[in-house]
This record gives sequence, C-alpha cells and structure tokens, in this order.
Amino acid sequence: MLVESHLPPVARSAVANTWRRWHQRDLFRRLWNGDSRLFSEFDLPELADRLGWLTLHNDMPARVPEFEALADQVAEIADDVVLLGMGGSSLAPEVFGEVFGSAAGRPRLAVLDSTHPAAVLAAAARIDLKRAVFVVSSKSGGTLETMSFFRYFWDLAGGDGSRFIAITDPGSSLQRLGDERGFRAVVTAPANVGGRYSALSPFGLVPAALIGVDVGGLLAGAAEFAAMARHPAVAAADLGAVWGTLAMLGRDKLTIHTSERLRSFPAWMEQLIAESLGKTGTGVVPVAGEDLRSDYGDDRAFLTYRLRGEPAVIPWEDLVASGHPVTRVELDEPLSLGAEMLRAEIATAAAGEILGVHPFDQPDVEAAKVLAKRAIEEPGESVPAHPFETVRPQLEQFLAATQPGDYIGIQAYLHGHGAELAGLRTAIGARTGLPTTLGIGPRFLHSTGQLHKGGPDSGVFVQLIDHPSEGVRVPETGHDFTSIISAQAAGDFQALIEAGKRVIRIDLGSDPAPGLVSLASLL
Repeated sequence: MLVESHLPPVARSAVANTWRRWHQRDLFRRLWNGDSRLFSEFDLPELADRLGWLTLHNDMPARVPEFEALADQVAEIADDVVLLGMGGSSLAPEVFGEVFGSAAGRPRLAVLDSTHPAAVLAAAARIDLKRAVFVVSSKSGGTLETMSFFRYFWDLAGGDGSRFIAITDPGSSLQRLGDERGFRAVVTAPANVGGRYSALSPFGLVPAALIGVDVGGLLAGAAEFAAMARHPAVAAADLGAVWGTLAMLGRDKLTIHTSERLRSFPAWMEQLIAESLGKTGTGVVPVAGEDLRSDYGDDRAFLTYRLRGEPAVIPWEDLVASGHPVTRVELDEPLSLGAEMLRAEIATAAAGEILGVHPFDQPDVEAAKVLAKRAIEEPGESVPAHPFETVRPQLEQFLAATQPGDYIGIQAYLHGHGAELAGLRTAIGARTGLPTTLGIGPRFLHSTGQLHKGGPDSGVFVQLIDHPSEGVRVPETGHDFTSIISAQAAGDFQALIEAGKRVIRIDLGSDPAPGLVSLASLL
C-alpha cells in the first residue's frame, strides 16, 4: 500500500508545523483512546458518544458469522437485494457493490436513495418482487426518505415480512417496526457510531455480506492498518495533516480522482469530508467526478486513489511541476478498502482538529429537513424558479458575479440525465474557470448539504428541478413522491437563502434533457 504526498515548499513547511503541534498534543494516541477533548473542552452532543468507529475493526469480527448466516438465507430466496437508505446508510454499500460486484450464487445489490418518482419506479421495474429482499437501513428509524421507500415496497410485496431486513440502532422506531411486522432480521448497529463513519459497522458490512463480499477480509485489513497507524512514524503519513493544513492555506478544494474500479469511492468520501468539516464558516470542499482540466487555480489540492494494476489516474507529475499539492494512494487489492476507509475517517477527524470544528455533528442539515417537512405538511405558494427557456440573462449575471476561490455546486433534483448534467457541469467550469461539484437531490442533502449551508461562503449554487409526470403514492401516508421531492428542493433552496448563500433556481419542465442541453449551449 502506497501513500505519498508531493507538496510545494510553503505547504510542506506548514504540514511539518502541524505535525510538531500534534506531537506536542499527543494527538494520535489521544484520538485512538477516544479522547473527545481533542475537539472541545466541553461535553457536546454527538462528540464523546460518537467515537465507536475507532474500534469497529476489533468489535465486528465476532459478528461476521451472524452476517454470513443471514447472507446464506437471503441467497436461497433472492436474486436482488434493494437497499433503502440515505447518506451513511447507503453510500458505503454502494461502494462495496460497485467495487466487488456479486459473488457467484449471490444476489445483485441496488441502492435506492432518491425520492424522485422515476427513480422509485425504476427500482421497482428492475426486480422480480418474488425474488427480492429489501434492506431498510436507518440509524434513527425516522428518516423520511427511507421510511417512504419502505412503505412503498412493503405495499408492493404484500406485507411479506420475510422479504425485509432492518439495520438500525438498538431501541429505534425501525427496530420496533421490524419486530412488529415480522422482518426476516433486525440487525442492530453500535449506537456510538455516526452514519458517515459507519462503513465498517453493520450498515456497510451486512449489505456487503449479502452479495458475497469477504467482510472478514475488509475488517482484517482495517485492523492491520490500525495496528500500524498507532506508531508515530506510520501515522506521519496520515492524510489529515495535509487536508486540514492546505485548507488553512486556502487550498480547500480537495479534488479527488480514482482509477476505474474505485470510481464510486469519491461519493463516500464526499459525505465523510463535507459533512464532517463543512461548518462554522470553514471546511474542505470535496470535488469529485470532475473532468480533467487545464485551468486549475491555486485553491486546489489533489487526492488520487488507484487500485494496483489499473492505469494511472491523472498526470500527477505535471500537477506537481505546476505547484499543486498532490497526494497519491495506491491500494494493493480491493479488500484494502477497509483500511482506506478507516484511514480516511482518521484523517477527517484529524483535519477537524486543525480547522477547529466538531467532526461528528451536522448542525445545518436539520434546517432543510424542517423546511421540507413544513412544505409537505402545510403546502402553500410554490417557490418561484426561472424557466430554462428565459433564464439566460439571470444565469449569465449570476455566474459573472463569481470570483476566484468560489466553487459552483450544481444541485440536480432529477433522475438520470447523467450525460446532460456532465455537459452542463463542463460548460459551467469552462465559463467560470471555477471548481464544480454535482449533487443529485435529495441524496446530497445527507452528504454535501451540510457543507453548502454551514461551510465557507465560497459556494455558488445552481438548483435544477423538473415536474415528474408520475405521482407514485406513498402508502400509509397522505403524500406521494412528487410532493416529497418538490418539498425537499423547496426546503433546501429556502435553507440556502436563509443561510445567506448565493443560489439560482431553474425549472427544466417535464422533460429535463432539452433544458440541460440548452443551458450548456448558453454557456
């Protein structure tokens, strides 16, 4: 496993100073020992009680037989596993599914984390209900999106509890629901692990086991890394000092590229970094999925992950020669993901110490949830949006007001249209010269949404909405998925406005593709 950073002299000196200070504070020993006083001298919510991720590699191996026994049961009755979740409940399973695929004789894994009615219908259309198992994954048991998905598929499955598995915290409303409705299994996870740090907990390991991933191997790799990382000479290679120090120097756009098989990994990294560090007006902005460019500004830092044997990711030597900091990580094998996830979690927590932020809470996520709930329960006047046919003057003025150091965040409350969204993203980047990010709503609300509202004021946001033709009722409620995603987009827009952020809202009508192409051509 290779980890190396190539830093310009000023950055190298600053990182060295960070390490001297960390040694004085005995940071790594205290972090491994779960000392929450590294982040605050006060007892804060979601701080001392959110450090269980540090010992998952030791705690979870004893439960591997439980997960594998459940996987054997599921393999007998299912060709498809559909994971119903959001954020920390869905991103790690998606990575495991993409990187490892399904072993022979094991079901396929699909992740549903969009309330767009077309996404819900597409998830249902891809499976044979009689040969499908649904994993309802929620730490609290009260996540709006997850429980709406559950009610929809519970109704489709005729209330057959043998087709459902819950993953949740002990004592949650989802645990009670699973017991009451006769779920095949209710798997509880450690309550002292937050969602975005839960990849090596049952939230990540159970879906991985269901498709035949060697979860014991993932944990073994993480344990081996943890044993080495307690030694200062190895810990000195940690990424957190680089991320945090570079952000303090103004290089806060952490641009992530991976080799092909790891292409889903940055989406998991996005939540971990953005939601942990983007608060109190500071943060690190993860830039994932952006095409290679030739106009990088001096607010960039680069991070690459490559699986050994795959082609080189980016021309990193040219970037280093141009004065950009580049960190390269090479994985020996796919099972090295367990170690790299733990390394990234440690790095994020350590970067939080540098930035002076609490890395385990998400104080600004709730604002959009509250406004969305209000919009669902008390429908009023719709939030105005610019029709794409007439938005050109407003969009040009909006983008012209940006400045160096900003980034453009495209927030697409859509389903599909990946090529058109990529084209728009490229056009905006070329027009402004700024870093660009792309989030699919409402998925990103549980990921980068915290950074958008609580992070630095450098974010400039383009919200895209459409008008789904399908209603798709949510059983056991008075809502449908169209009203839910519309309320989530409106609530997020209002939360950004109330946070003083720059945002423009564009209506793409009932067929988003022509509008996306038109917007790209305008630029």
